Amino acid sequence: MKRCLMFTFSPEVVAEPIIHNVGVQFRLVTNIRRADIAEEGGWAVLDLEGDEKDIENGIAWATSKGVRIEPADDLVEG
Repeated sequence: MKRCLMFTFSPEVVAEPIIHNVGVQFRLVTNIRRADIAEEGGWAVLDLEGDEKDIENGIAWATSKGVRIEPADDLVEG
């Protein structure tokens, strides 16, 4: 399964390796499609690919770290 999502980072978590950890801890392939990251916060549109349960667990974990996550299928082409 593949999901396209927008991760929005607050200044408190923008420097943490959230996307890397989601991939490693939950056995997901991460593909960053677009991003704008700065010290004061930022966002990244990415694909998460893997088992549906692992994707859901990864989303729950990132959300618990303070990342806002929304569907982003309409923000990227193809």
